[in-house]
Amino acid sequence: MMRRRLLTLFVAAACTTSSSPTPVVTTIPIDVGGAPASAPRGRTTSPSAPPRAPATHSEQPTRDLGVRDVGDTTIRVMLGVYPATPRVGGPSGIMLTDRSGGFMGRTNDATAWRIERDGRMLRGVRSDGVPTSWAEGPLYARALGGGLLDVAGKPYRGDAAFFGTDSGVMVVNVVRIDDYLRGVVPLEIGTRAPDDSAAIQAQAVTARSYAYVHLASPSARNYDVTGGTQDQVYGGVAAETDVASQAVESTRTLVLKYAGRVVNAPYSSTCGGSTAAASELWRTNDEPYLQRVSDQIPGTGRYYCDIAPRFRWTKTLEAATVNAALSRYLASYAKVPNGRVGVAREVSVGGHTPSGRVATTTITTDRGSFVVRGNDIRYVLRQPGGEILNSTDFSVESISAADGSLARLIIHGTGYGHGVGMCQWGAIGRARAGQDFRLILSTYYPGTTVGPAAADDR
Repeated sequence: MMRRRLLTLFVAAACTTSSSPTPVVTTIPIDVGGAPASAPRGRTTSPSAPPRAPATHSEQPTRDLGVRDVGDTTIRVMLGVYPATPRVGGPSGIMLTDRSGGFMGRTNDATAWRIERDGRMLRGVRSDGVPTSWAEGPLYARALGGGLLDVAGKPYRGDAAFFGTDSGVMVVNVVRIDDYLRGVVPLEIGTRAPDDSAAIQAQAVTARSYAYVHLASPSARNYDVTGGTQDQVYGGVAAETDVASQAVESTRTLVLKYAGRVVNAPYSSTCGGSTAAASELWRTNDEPYLQRVSDQIPGTGRYYCDIAPRFRWTKTLEAATVNAALSRYLASYAKVPNGRVGVAREVSVGGHTPSGRVATTTITTDRGSFVVRGNDIRYVLRQPGGEILNSTDFSVESISAADGSLARLIIHGTGYGHGVGMCQWGAIGRARAGQDFRLILSTYYPGTTVGPAAADDR
């Protein structure tokens, strides 16, 4: 993460000679009597972060010596690469600085700047046409008056960093993890009612843990996570809801840990009755806390996640759709001699994993048979718009044409997503059954604990 220091005109500005941010770590002390003490002076919390209410929630974590507040660590979220000139502004104006913290320009009203690129060189141009000087990126923008940034027409907390790339201007939101979570949790688990708060709290803890373990090395790249489905979907302030923000605040400092270390906490929408071990889906070794977990409601034939809209599903793919998908995607997931796939004849399942998911899928064409492993088949049998297959818990029915080619493929499936870690709809079902977020997390991630990260973690 980006190193920060206090500047005269730009309080806690994101400006040093380092081109990559480094995490800001806040160690929270505690009084002998146990009452929360004030955070140390000079803490570099984003000025747009809302003030915190007193810790009255029953799940508010106890603060202790040597505790790292993960939520106050900054994260760099790549919002996108804009081929044109993205605009940035703020209701009370913004300040622009270069990579070393040098002043480049400011406005004291809602006048926006557009960011122009010439190779790796960047400059800001005010709406009245007045430009700053050119400077090698990154260029940083911060809203004045503690307001929000408006980046390409969308509001964000924290700061914005701009980088010149070969294809345009990369925009990165540099923001506290907990402010980032406010724009992640509602999009990842959906807009939920207060009755689902335990599931939303569980989502906040998993998302915080995921964010923290994905902080990149300062020299690795210019961002830590993307704002899309490759990581966690992030919508900034426009995505925030009161219920989700309360879940983030009430679980403040809490992360998922195994053997005392913060761990990656994958999750998916609907497990379909059982979660999966990591090795069932991906080319990886199993983690002790990512094991198969039944989602069945004890003493019934139902499942906690059977309330999900895609708990059961059917897809019918016509021959033209299957052949187009195989021609475009199969070679990325199986050996295809000369890149010629041929015309599909049959698709068959080749065994199942312990959780009931497809272990391999065999695709037979007039040019041979091709074996696709595990989760890869979701990316091969895509819809015309690029939508991947819902899950790997499915059966197939190949309908043949008169000439022996495939006429259509009917897929009957269960669940939505990869199925590893927490089942989000299962968590909602468990919350409605009265389970709290700690029990939900310990069920889906066996052997883990929930608590603050240690100050020397990472």
